[in-house]
Amino acid sequence: MLINKAYRYELDPNNIQRSSLAQHAGVARFAYNWGLEKRITRYKNNQGDDRFTNAMKQHKLLNSLKKIEFPWMYETSKCAPQEALRDLHRAFKNFYRGLKSGKKVGFPRFKRRGVRDSFRLTGAIRFHERAIQLPRIGKVRIKEKREHYYKGRILSVTVRRRANRWFVSVTVEENIIDPQPVRGASVGVDLGVKTLATLSDGTTFANPRALGRR
Repeated sequence: MLINKAYRYELDPNNIQRSSLAQHAGVARFAYNWGLEKRITRYKNNQGDDRFTNAMKQHKLLNSLKKIEFPWMYETSKCAPQEALRDLHRAFKNFYRGLKSGKKVGFPRFKRRGVRDSFRLTGAIRFHERAIQLPRIGKVRIKEKREHYYKGRILSVTVRRRANRWFVSVTVEENIIDPQPVRGASVGVDLGVKTLATLSDGTTFANPRALGRR
């Protein structure tokens, strides 16, 4: 059975890498806000189905404007703005799905600098014993020693800043053994004070008194 799992590590970047991480987060934030503004304007100014767009169309439009209007975006991986626009599209889908089902889902908001800075990357991502290779950023040290935790393939990484510390979450596709069905009778457990636990079949477990008097 294929599942997706995420593993989180704290990064230990040097000063140049810190600047690059912040730059990627800024480009992702800009693309998200740019896409949100375009969607709002498009909805107000158009009628019918032409009011709506998607992440692929917006990324194509943004790419056509980069060379003239946003050349500084070429200094970062193309994945940062692309994935940000995909996040925006998911936010709108959740909003419209909430309207249909009657659930309260907030309208997508503009992102602010320094508040939950993050970006996602895909592509050539490789792990080393104490470092991770990120596209356009290079090999960044991680603070803890990485164990060989997976046998599948890396799908993406999400990098986040929390209180001036950088963390990376690695999403991995793994193939695990299908869980076996539970066999035998079930039993309820009631945790108590006088006894550690009492089962529904009447079995009790004494409360260990490690600090009891002799």
